[in-house]
Amino acid sequence: MIVCIDTNTLLQGRIPGHRCFSILEAVVFGRISWAVSNRILMEYQEIVSRTSGPGAWLDLARLMELIELTSSNLVRISPHFQFNVISADPDDNAFTDCAIAANADYIITEDAHFLPLVNAGYRPQPVTPDAFIERYGGLLGGA
Repeated sequence: MIVCIDTNTLLQGRIPGHRCFSILEAVVFGRISWAVSNRILMEYQEIVSRTSGPGAWLDLARLMELIELTSSNLVRISPHFQFNVISADPDDNAFTDCAIAANADYIITEDAHFLPLVNAGYRPQPVTPDAFIERYGGLLGGA
């Protein structure tokens, strides 16, 4: 299974003990794959650095490098087409473009801007972290 992780979910998932932590843990332990693009990485860097400091971004970047070096669970995508699915917040199109190009199953997000993806004919569908965890809790399970 391939997922794109919206920044709002990523910020929460970095916190051990948080309900979203199991999503990143599943990537680290090879249970799911995480699709990212350069645009997404730039957004992660901007937001994580702003909210938690540059050191937190470096820690996350190192974790992503480790995932990439030890498994194929970090999927780097270079979308060659902009689908412009999200009109309410065009920056969110970085996630839809990456997810569509990666043939991802889900975009894990708490952002209602992704609702235009529902029944739009694209494979990736938006899902809240809680719904994803509820649906795939066995897959996410302990290491």
